[in-house]
Amino acid sequence: MSHYLDLYDYRCRVAASYRERNQTLLAGEDPVLTLQRFRKERDELFASHPQSALDEEQKRDFQGLRYFPYNPALRIAVTVNTNVASESRHITLNDQESIRMTTAGRVSFTINGQPVTLSVYWLDIYGGGLFLPFRDATCPQESYGGGRYLFDTIKGSTPVPLADKPGWERMLLDFNYAYNPSCAYNSRWICPLAPVENTLTVAIAAGEMKFFNV
Repeated sequence: MSHYLDLYDYRCRVAASYRERNQTLLAGEDPVLTLQRFRKERDELFASHPQSALDEEQKRDFQGLRYFPYNPALRIAVTVNTNVASESRHITLNDQESIRMTTAGRVSFTINGQPVTLSVYWLDIYGGGLFLPFRDATCPQESYGGGRYLFDTIKGSTPVPLADKPGWERMLLDFNYAYNPSCAYNSRWICPLAPVENTLTVAIAAGEMKFFNV
């Protein structure tokens, strides 16, 4: 199988995991069991797939990703405010590559009584997709210093649509599914990271923790 077919297979598997998660959560099934099953599938992809973010040496010692315990308080229903200035910015990835992110909307909610606002972006590359990166107060001691992603729909990770309105105006942000960008695992990857406006002073102690290959 070629490199490109491996990559396509990996993205299909990621997208299938998120589809199954969304269907299960919307059906009202146990969110803890759903999360455990999702994490097990993710660990298996990291351990064995040719397009794993881990290199071969890391795979040999891999015993599973590290996660915060499940936190039901960090499953938050939000309305996306699209009445915002459509600001665009170029994010430099390396000397030769950059991508453009455009503000698609903002979501506002509270964590431990503190108001929080995050921008949701549209990645302006072929096909495009919604993207929500963030940094929080667990960085860099407990989680990756560059921040984490909640979803990147180009790569198959998605939020959970809420059925009380059609489309994606209402969604469930479940930070138990926050995950590291690929560059958190080794230097062969380059990734767009959260801009300053998505840096939070509150701790989001949910989702994936900093990677240590033990």
